[in-house]
Amino acid sequence: MVKKIMLVILATALLLAVVESLTAQPPGRGPGGRRGGGFSALEGNAPLPANEQERKILSVLEDMDRNQSRGMMNVPQEDGRILRLLTEAIGAKHVVEIGTSNGYSGIWFCLALRTTGGKLTTHDIDEGRASLARENFKRAGVDSMVTLVMGDAHETVTRIKEPIDILFIDADKEGYLDYLTKMLPLVRPGGLILSHNIDMIGRDYIDAITKNPSLETLQFQGVTVTLKKHQGE
Repeated sequence: MVKKIMLVILATALLLAVVESLTAQPPGRGPGGRRGGGFSALEGNAPLPANEQERKILSVLEDMDRNQSRGMMNVPQEDGRILRLLTEAIGAKHVVEIGTSNGYSGIWFCLALRTTGGKLTTHDIDEGRASLARENFKRAGVDSMVTLVMGDAHETVTRIKEPIDILFIDADKEGYLDYLTKMLPLVRPGGLILSHNIDMIGRDYIDAITKNPSLETLQFQGVTVTLKKHQGE
């Protein structure tokens, strides 16, 4: 099982690298001749809806990206696609997200959860962002699979008692280690801990996910993927 999940992760990283090499422009020029780096790994390879429900969800995500991203510190689209891919690939039934914002990353999770029959439990402390997230979940048609928990997640996550397939940490950077310490026992063997932008946090968290022999960690894009190994493998 561990080998299967790691193959999924490695295949995803390889795919991103190949697409990036195919779409890259000469140094110093970005899309449309603008100064900057090459295309992002998935630019020009937009997600294609498999059905009308997926089309509706993707259209809401596109609208959020264009009109609600300011001040939200959401994941970029390519990272959202990684969240969806990994969630669907391991057949996740329960995703716990710390840091709801306006629901952007949560809706990417729901794209997968609607096919796995799973649910999302997402935590946030800001009522303004949470209210916007509720609206976005509803217009995307995924609100029935989402539980939004209000309050300080350092306390509210301790109420979770059921197993977790994927834990996504994208909140206060100084709190990453505390979230991991509290939630790791609930992550099932073969489950994943996904953390965003760990280059912005302290060394303690990085050591916790790279020096623990029961964990295996890889990073691609802004998403760090940590596998909780099965015992004895």
